[in-house]
Amino acid sequence: MTPTMWTYLIFGIVIVLALVFDLGLLSKKSTTVSIKKALVQTCFWVILSLAFFGFIWFEDGHEMAIRYLSAYLMEWSLSIDNIFVFILIFGFFKIKETSYARVLLIGILMAIVFRAIFITIGAALIERFHWILYVFGVFLVYTGIKMFSANQEEEFKPEENIAYRLMSRYLNITDDFPQGRFIVKRDKKTFFTPLAIVVVMLAVTDVLFALDSIPAVFAISQEPLVVYTSNIFAVLGLRSLFFLLRGAVDEFEFLQHGIAIVLVFIGLKMLAEIVNIHMPVYVSLIVIVCCLGGAILYSVYHKRKKAVPENTGSEK
Repeated sequence: MTPTMWTYLIFGIVIVLALVFDLGLLSKKSTTVSIKKALVQTCFWVILSLAFFGFIWFEDGHEMAIRYLSAYLMEWSLSIDNIFVFILIFGFFKIKETSYARVLLIGILMAIVFRAIFITIGAALIERFHWILYVFGVFLVYTGIKMFSANQEEEFKPEENIAYRLMSRYLNITDDFPQGRFIVKRDKKTFFTPLAIVVVMLAVTDVLFALDSIPAVFAISQEPLVVYTSNIFAVLGLRSLFFLLRGAVDEFEFLQHGIAIVLVFIGLKMLAEIVNIHMPVYVSLIVIVCCLGGAILYSVYHKRKKAVPENTGSEK
């Protein structure tokens, strides 16, 4: 077996074992997930992803390993935007907290299937039409600029989601929550509960985010191994990250700007290859780490700075 085949095999085994562990820890029906448990699970997925980075370094070389880590960090940071939208969806449909873990698991597993399809199609198109990479580059620059200047006060509205509108129009829907079920039958008719609607909306929302993130990963590496593994590790860690950060997503006010800068950089890096300007693979990793880390630190600093006058005023 080639090193790449060994890497795929180990990756598959690791994912299966990790999911078994994940199901046992987080997916028990009708239970809530504490911050402590979410922290343990988040650390588990991050450590597992970094351990796989070490394995790729040993098995496939340092260059592919660095590309994997860069792609993983890119996906991981973009997933924080997913968390904010997920919170709004759960709140809109008044989903009970005891159902969060199970709904998130099913929605994320569906999202992985859709992402795998997108990645396969994207890899096939790039192999046949290499110039598509430059289209991705232009798209990333445009997306980054648009994200940087976007009004953060604009709230995602679940009722305007295309999945919700289509399901409301063509399916029988009930507002009841019968024992956490997804489908119920009444008068010989099948009705979909809010839990079923939320699962579909989570998957569709992730697919929409993937329209930005997958081109970004392809801009970092066109190696299918890197694209698949970085995506799957980041998405599987999204559920525990949701429980860890759901009360703190507003703390990262400037993370969106950091991500936007990274997208513009990656897009320009790809377009620079048209004129035979090639940057070392570690440059992307350094830029990603600096931009995301700087955005998070500045968000925390800015939040505390704004809180100081309020506290001073209240003491008076």
